[in-house]
Parts: sequence; structure tokens; C-alpha cells
Amino acid sequence: MRAGRLLRALLAALFLAAGSPAGAQVVAPHAIDIPSWFVESFLDFREDVDEARREGKRVLLYIGQDGCPYCAKLMQVNFRQPDIVAYTQKHFVPIALNLWGDRETVWFDGMHRPEKELAAFLKVQFTPTLLFLDEQGRVVARLNGYYPPGRFMAALRYVAERMENRLTLAEYLRHESQNAGRTRLVDQPFFMKPPYDLRRKADGKPLAVLVETAPCQTCEDLHQKGFSHPEVRQELAKLDIVRFGIGDSVSITAPDGRDTTAAEWIESLHVTHTPTLLLFDRHGKEVLRVEAYVGPFHLASALAYLSSEAHLQEPSFQRYLQRRADERRARGERVILYE
Repeated sequence: MRAGRLLRALLAALFLAAGSPAGAQVVAPHAIDIPSWFVESFLDFREDVDEARREGKRVLLYIGQDGCPYCAKLMQVNFRQPDIVAYTQKHFVPIALNLWGDRETVWFDGMHRPEKELAAFLKVQFTPTLLFLDEQGRVVARLNGYYPPGRFMAALRYVAERMENRLTLAEYLRHESQNAGRTRLVDQPFFMKPPYDLRRKADGKPLAVLVETAPCQTCEDLHQKGFSHPEVRQELAKLDIVRFGIGDSVSITAPDGRDTTAAEWIESLHVTHTPTLLLFDRHGKEVLRVEAYVGPFHLASALAYLSSEAHLQEPSFQRYLQRRADERRARGERVILYE
């Protein structure tokens, strides 16, 4: 650790201690237990990027929240694997933020915002979200949701080796997945059949677009654990659902009326991970995307967020999800956040 960063960490600790009553325990601002090798920062990201650049590293921003099972899995599975830990420490300056936190941050526009307002500014809808910043503070890669260790390590390599000027993260991850395994996509009876006219009608159904690759273990998990769940099936019935492979050359009419191919349309949407579920309202506007495997409760909630038009009153999916879980618990129902 550089002397400057060590001094900043000590000053931050002294600042927290000075603001607490004698003998009181300082509550960590992080959502869950964060590895000790994450960097304590004053959250002026201009300074963090500058210091990372001098060390030949890049900044990794983790945004999580209390009670998030996928955040816990990232910390307890991915960040306990020696190769991932060593690689992250060598190439990145990792900094943790709380989705609902109040610590002041300074972004590259010079604006001072508490963590929760910065998360909204960055359009964080799922946790964990990881943002990778280049030497100028630009976001060169973004992971929305939990990525299993192999795919997560591939994303780390993509950023550390500065591949963003050669190919997209989606292209790199697709190349990395070209190994032995299932080579055919799983069909479902509720998938739309061609011709694929994805334009919406005001009195019609919203649209869910599933993007997959093969082989893809998390895609299989989505079919086996997600789509088979009764509540998920109930919500799927309220939508039109279409599925494309990420390189599918089939002709489509996109929600905006363009005649194109599925592959070209998917590329224009910057889909970087499979499975990705894109959710469009009755006017053909994208409302939400689910970019990693989530359990049945989260999946059904995302579909209900669209079909019920809850997004018109609550722009934060996380707040909607939290309220939905609280309402069920108040009725005495069990809420399983992770399966």
C-alpha cells in the first residue's frame, strides 16, 4: 500500500472515531463484510483514479447493500479464491460503496453526492454492481449482478489487460465461453415463434427478451430453477417472451420499428453477459435488464415490476423489491432471497 493511501486510511479512521461517543462502536459503512484488503478512501474518485494510475492499476467500485445474498456470495465465494484475490490486489484499487449510504462522494463531474445519490446517478438497479474505471475515470466495464468465479475472473482480465479498445466485454466473454458443454439453447413453450415483430401496442403485453449463449451454466440455472418456479410462470404469462442467441442472425422488427437482425439489435443494446433478460414496456421502452442469474423471488419481482407498471411510480427497482419483500413478511409469508 502506498504511503498516501495509508495516510488517508488512517485519517478516515481518526475522523470516524472523533465523531463517535467515547467507547461507542463505530458501525462500518459497508453493506456486508468487506475484505480487509479493500481500500479505505475519502471517496473523491478523481484522487483514487490518479493514485491508481501512478501504481499502474485501475479502480474497481463495488456497490452493495445489507441483506443482499448475491453481494454475500461475491465476497464469500469469489473474493475468497486465492487467484481472484491475488489478481485483484495486483491490478486494481477496490473501493466499496453502500447503495443506501450517506458518506459523501465526489464524482468526475466535481459534484458532491452521498453514496445513495451517486448510486442513483450511476443507475444502479441491482446489487452487487461493479464499475471498472480507466485512467481518465471512464467506466470501461460494468457488471450488474453476481458473476460466478470463472466468468468474474475473465472480466477482471479484460479490464486489467486494457482490452476495451480491441473488443467489447461481451465479445471477450463470449470467446471465453467457447468450451465443451451444451451447444444448443433450451426451448420453452412460452417463447414467441417467428416472424419476430417486437413492436408493442398500448393495449398489448409488455415484452421480455432473453439473450443466451451455449454453453452457459447460469443460462441453464435460469431455465431449471427460475422458469420452473410457479410464481415466475405466473408472471411470465403476463408478458410476451422471446429468446435469441447472442449471435443469432434471424430477422426481426425491433421495438422501435427497425428491421434488423437479432444479433445486430443485441449488439446495439450493449448486452455484455448471458443470460440477460431485457424488459420493455407497452411503448417499447426498456424498463429494466437482469444481467445475471437471480433466484425466483428476484426474477418474479423483476417481471412484476414491469407487468404491474410499478416502474412508473417507483424508479428504483431495489426499493420496489425491498417493499415487496417487507409486505410479504408482514403477511407472515417466508421470503427466500437466494436459491
